[in-house]
Amino acid sequence: MPVKFDDVCTAFEFANTNGGVSEFRAFVCRQTGKIYYQTGDLDSEDSEDELPDDIEDGTKYIPLPDKRDLDLGKPLVLAFAREFLPDDYDDVRYFFSKRGAYPKFRALLARRGAIDRWHAYENEATECALREWCALHEIDIVD
Repeated sequence: MPVKFDDVCTAFEFANTNGGVSEFRAFVCRQTGKIYYQTGDLDSEDSEDELPDDIEDGTKYIPLPDKRDLDLGKPLVLAFAREFLPDDYDDVRYFFSKRGAYPKFRALLARRGAIDRWHAYENEATECALREWCALHEIDIVD
């Protein structure tokens, strides 16, 4: 069953709320293409949708990945810095060797006038990674 790519993107963003904390997850049903959203422990009643009892069955449902699973965190930032901010690459690498890196990175982007370029780069990389992930898991997507 085909799934709209926009729906996969929305589910991915949802699953990566709060840095991908496991309380926010989304699953794609391999048979119907329906996406289920979880906003709490699987045992709680906090989920937006009524989750199927067998939601953890990997043959029927697949959880949307975390950004880190798709190398959309630190590796993507470093690739961007290497390509678009080569003079700042060492600083960016240092930022990401410690906690609290993203606020420092965003401040650097603002100083360099590169916020829009970063967002475009990140969006393109996310789309490519999600399309590859869907193909790998045999999720038929439509645009």
